[in-house]
Formats: sequence, structure tokens, C-alpha cells
Amino acid sequence: MKKFLQRSFDFRFDKSVFLKPAVLMLLLSNLLFVVGAISWGWDAFILLALYWSENLVIGIFTVFKMLLVPRQTAGLPSKTAAAVFFCFHYGMFTLVHGMFVFLVFGGEIFKDSSSSVSFWSKVIEYQLYWPFLALLISHGVSFFYNYLGSGEYRKSNLNNLMQQPYGRVVVLHLTIIFGGFLLGFFGSPVVGMLILITIKTVIDLRAHLMQHEQYAKPQREEVVVE
Repeated sequence: MKKFLQRSFDFRFDKSVFLKPAVLMLLLSNLLFVVGAISWGWDAFILLALYWSENLVIGIFTVFKMLLVPRQTAGLPSKTAAAVFFCFHYGMFTLVHGMFVFLVFGGEIFKDSSSSVSFWSKVIEYQLYWPFLALLISHGVSFFYNYLGSGEYRKSNLNNLMQQPYGRVVVLHLTIIFGGFLLGFFGSPVVGMLILITIKTVIDLRAHLMQHEQYAKPQREEVVVE
């Protein structure tokens, strides 16, 4: 987390990164949030709830990454144990953050949802399945293109993967929560949501590039843990 913050201040974008498939998908997925804010009647709570759901997507792909760490780095028992521990620890983190988002910013939209039918009717009404699917595809493209296709899994280890989501998620969602308070103060205007989406996109892009930049550096060899 500390290293993530330190590196954030001296990071620079390279124009060539915008041609990478994973980066293009990241930008397109965030563009869909702009459509939701302008055309689908979203408010601040919906925007923050969808951003919270990205925690789930990141967690799912992190587990996949752990299970695909080379055997030379960790054996199957170690990978399984680490994945289970991560699900519990990261799951608690995600749950607490979700409760905060729903209790502080939202409860109005789903307050009258007494059944799963009414819940899904709201999901359909606000077209919420499209942005969630976009997040899933965006992280999926990054997983297959960077982690598998570029061979990042060969340089991965369980310790790094265990810590990897937290720096990105914490910095990103501190910004989102702060933005949520601002949106609530201004009554959730569309302009405010667009500003928040822009800030989130820039931070998310920077975090994405920094995360994958580490794999370009030489990695020290790890001892197999069975």
C-alpha cells in the first residue's frame, strides 16, 4: 500500500499503452458508466454500488491467478490454502466496504425491495447488468492478455498476489467514497457523476499500468512450498 502511494506520484503515462487491449477495455468499460449517468437515470448510489461490485470481480480473478502460480513457486496445497485465506480476508474487507456504501449512500433505491423479484426489476430498470458485465470483461481481458498471454503468471508468487488487490482497491475506493460525499452534498448532479467517473478512470488506469509494470522487472527465484 505504501509503495503503491509512493510510486503514484512519479508515474507517467505513455501514449502507446492506450493501444493495448486490456487498457482499451478498461476505458470502454468506464465509458459505459458515462452512458449510465447520462441516459439510464443513475444516481450516486448506483454508481458507487457498481464500483463496489468491481471488488468482487477483482477478487475472483485474483483467486484464478493464485491457482495458476507455477509449481516451481508454490505447490497445489499451498496455492489452495492461500486462495481460501484470501477469500475469507478479502471477502470481509469487501463486505465491510459494501455495508458502508449501502448504508451511507443508498438505502433509498432498494429500501422497498422486499423480494428478489423487486431487486431484479431494479437491476433491469437501471440497466445494471451491462456495466457489471463490462467490468467482468475488462478484468477478464487483462487476465488472459497480461497474466496468461504475456506470461505474468510465470513471475507471480502467492505473497504478491495476496497483497496486490488491496493497494489498488483502497486508493481507488477512498477516492470514490470521498466523491460520493461530494455527490450527496450537491444532490447527485450528472456533472458531478461525470467528474467522479473521470477521476476514477484516471486512477484505475494508473493502478492497472503500475500493477503490470512490476512484471517487467527481474524476479528473484522462489523456493517451492508444498
